[in-house]
Amino acid sequence: MHEQVARIQQWKAQHRWTMTQKWEHLFFLHWMVPRDVVRPLVPEPLEVDTFGGKAWIGIILFKMHHFKLRYIPMPYPFSFSEINLRTYVRANGYPAIFFVTLDAADPWVVHVAKRWYRLPYYQADIHFKHEGDTFQFHSRRRKREPVERFRGEFTTVSSGFPPSQGTVEHWLTERYTFFSQPSGHRHIYRGDIYHEPWTLQTARGRIDVNTMLQSYDIALPRSPDSVHYAKGVEAIIGPLRTFT
Repeated sequence: MHEQVARIQQWKAQHRWTMTQKWEHLFFLHWMVPRDVVRPLVPEPLEVDTFGGKAWIGIILFKMHHFKLRYIPMPYPFSFSEINLRTYVRANGYPAIFFVTLDAADPWVVHVAKRWYRLPYYQADIHFKHEGDTFQFHSRRRKREPVERFRGEFTTVSSGFPPSQGTVEHWLTERYTFFSQPSGHRHIYRGDIYHEPWTLQTARGRIDVNTMLQSYDIALPRSPDSVHYAKGVEAIIGPLRTFT
């Protein structure tokens, strides 16, 4: 624990940063799809990244705690749930995440993230329930019909392991740069993130409803190709920059 704190403090001393967050009880749900399915989601000049000859779409479910802006002495006092829709890209040969949409249950955080951090956030009614090793996650975006919804139940089925380089688990999760292009913006924005490497657990579950990509006319299969759980990390977010 002391080594982890020291590494976090060292990163803060060496890099510009704007906020810290704690992510807990993350579920990484991933689907393999043809590259052509993802290409319309990703603006040029970003390149769609592939593993095993396929592009990947991820839905990430988690709880956020201790959202804190750098120059504000106290963290935001409320925790909230999020559901992120993302895919994987390369920029100048470097692997990164591209955020398609992000849904959060807290209206203030949605406002700040959209206006100040240029992320494609939406407010949603999200319910997260945790009993033992079983997690239930229900989300309904607040907008006119058709509404993006997600409902599923998941449980862990393995002990923790660090994903090894060269595996799809490592390829999907160990990425520390993100891009976004909110609707109506001509610019692509880039940000960097630091956190300790992931410790993952294999998970399984049931998805009852998933219309998170209906606005893009994409229907994902009911069962993901990969499901993993992580207990959590503390993340440090760097400043947003214009990429193009």
